[in-house]
Amino acid sequence: MTPSDIAQHRNQVLARIQAAIEHAGRPAGSVVLIAVSKKQSAAAIRAAHAAGQRAFGESYLQEALDKQARLADLGDIEWHFIGRIQSNKTRQIAAHFDWVHGLADLGHARRLSEQRPASRPPLNVCLQVNLSGEASKGGVAPDAVGALLEQCRELPGLRVRGLMTLPAPSEDETEQRRPFRALRELRDRLATPDCPLDVLSIGMSDDLEAAILEGATQVRIGTAVFGARSTD
Repeated sequence: MTPSDIAQHRNQVLARIQAAIEHAGRPAGSVVLIAVSKKQSAAAIRAAHAAGQRAFGESYLQEALDKQARLADLGDIEWHFIGRIQSNKTRQIAAHFDWVHGLADLGHARRLSEQRPASRPPLNVCLQVNLSGEASKGGVAPDAVGALLEQCRELPGLRVRGLMTLPAPSEDETEQRRPFRALRELRDRLATPDCPLDVLSIGMSDDLEAAILEGATQVRIGTAVFGARSTD
């Protein structure tokens, strides 16, 4: 895909986001697009950056580190780690990312906090909630989120920003909205003035409209921006 293709596709996604925001009666600019760039080339990220994109999501650590090195001249990129965390990779995640989506383990939280460089601000994290109870899915059960939240708030290297989930895919908007609504309601119960949980990291290419209707503040979009995945 050419740089102009990427710019055009990004604009199409932004138009979808804006239309959903208007339909939901929410203020302009209330949803951030995270361009999920895993398995995409550094050149594709550079093209998206040239088109105005700043937040990028990666899931494979070594691939991400390689691309970060190639793109070091782009100092204003915001890097989001999305996916399961392995204990032996927390040090590099803590050092090289601005956000973590998918924190679901207190041990990982403690390691990320301890290993966050003192020269950097606290690492923004979203706790992952497993709403379906499927063993194959990551995340903590809804009734365990409150305890994990309180424990993470004690860690100086972290800043708990909100919640995220990965629901089962569905083509029906009513079914798409159901888990997103459940996550929003859970967030509303847990939020406090000193920990407002202002982020709901929900919604991908096929369900971003449903997510925005239920309060998404960050949507994670890959293929609709970059096309089919490939590496350089």
